[in-house]
Amino acid sequence: MVTKTEETQLNRLENQVDNGGGGAWEYLCLVKKLKVRRPEKVLKHGLSILNDPKKRSSLGPDEWTLYEQVSIAAMDCQCLDVAKDCIKVLQKKFPESKRVGRLEAILLEAKGLWAEAEKAYSGLLEDNPLDQVLHKRRVSIAKAQGDYSGAIDLLNKYLEIFMADHDAWRELAEIYISLQMYKQAAFCYEELILSQPTVPLHHLAYADVLYTLGGLENLQTAKKYYASTIDLTGGKNTRALFGLCLCTSAIAQLTKGRNKEDKEGPELQSLAAAALEKDYKQRAPGKLPLLASALRSLKIS
Repeated sequence: MVTKTEETQLNRLENQVDNGGGGAWEYLCLVKKLKVRRPEKVLKHGLSILNDPKKRSSLGPDEWTLYEQVSIAAMDCQCLDVAKDCIKVLQKKFPESKRVGRLEAILLEAKGLWAEAEKAYSGLLEDNPLDQVLHKRRVSIAKAQGDYSGAIDLLNKYLEIFMADHDAWRELAEIYISLQMYKQAAFCYEELILSQPTVPLHHLAYADVLYTLGGLENLQTAKKYYASTIDLTGGKNTRALFGLCLCTSAIAQLTKGRNKEDKEGPELQSLAAAALEKDYKQRAPGKLPLLASALRSLKIS
C-alpha cells in the first residue's frame, strides 16, 4: 500500500515532469517501485526517453526495463502498435526470454485473440508452473469471454498452490457473488478473515453475504461480523452500522419475542442508530429525514 508520504512524493514529481521540470526517469522509477497505475503518464514520459538516443543510452541496462514498462502502459492505453514495437526491440535483444514471451502473450490478449493468448500462457506455464502472473492472466481471459465457470475452476486450482494469495480469494468471492453462489463466497471470506483477521472489509463482506443468505443462524453471525467491523473501524463504517440495525430487526421478526436471551440486540441496535444519526448530522444533514424514516421502518425510532 502506498503511504501518504510516497503519494505526496509521486504527485510532486509527476507535476514537475508534466510542467517540463525534468526528472522523467526518476518519476518512472518511482511509479514502478510503488506499483501504481499511471499508464498515460508512463507512456508519454517513457517514450520521450526512448525516442531520444542520448537519453536512452544513458540508462544503460535499465533501457530494457523501460521498454517493458512502456509496452505494458501502451497496452493499458490500447496503443497496441507502440506495444508491439517495444516488444520487438526486446525480442531482438532477448530472443529466448520467457519474460518477453509473457509480454507477447499479453499483447495477444490485448488484441482479443483469446485462443492464441491461452495457448501462449499454457506453453509458458509448462516451463514455469509457479508463475502467478500467468495463472492470473488465464483467469482474466476466461472472465473476458464471460466464462465464469472456467474462471472459478482456474482460481480454485491456483489457490491450491498459492493459498496465501488474498487478492485471488477476493476475486473468487466476487465471482461467486456475481453468480449468486453465496455459500461459496462465504467460504472465501472465511479464509480471508482467518489469514487477515484485522482487515475490516473482510468482516463487512462476510456479514453482507450471510445477511443475503438469511435464516436465523446466518443473521446472528452476520450481526457479530457487522459489530466486529464497527469495532475495527472505530465506529465509523456506515454500511456496518446499517447492517447491524437490519440484522437485529430481521432477527426480531423471525423470533417474534422468542429470543428473550438476546438482551444485547436492542441495545446494539440503539447504539448503531445513534451513531448513524450523529454521522448524518455531520456529513449529510439534509438526509436526516430519510434516515429517520428508514430507522422507523425497522422499528428503531
